[in-house]
Amino acid sequence: MNPFQSLREYEEFLYTLVQRYPVVAASTLVVARRGATIATVNGDVIFHNGYRLAVRERLVFDEGPVVLVRYSYEVWRGQNQEYWYDPQPHPTDPSLALNHPHHKHVPPDLKHNRIVAP
Repeated sequence: MNPFQSLREYEEFLYTLVQRYPVVAASTLVVARRGATIATVNGDVIFHNGYRLAVRERLVFDEGPVVLVRYSYEVWRGQNQEYWYDPQPHPTDPSLALNHPHHKHVPPDLKHNRIVAP
């Protein structure tokens, strides 16, 4: 179930991450409306332990809950990309069928090594 019933609720959540979660050192997330029912979220969440989460989302909102229609979440430690999540379909990879199209890119070959996203 989606806890965000409006874009305003989601904006409030994103813009208060630092206050809500002590593990978060800083956030540069910005919500930008791209039309009457479309918005994007872009920026980074920086954690005290040296990790950085790069966030890119495309949202649809109207009278109901916010719907995430596209995303990319990249996890970095310093200059090293550790892994990332995205919904780019890979229909020829049967190992990803369980949670198609959502998956995680993992080492050693981040671009081509994919596992089912939890």
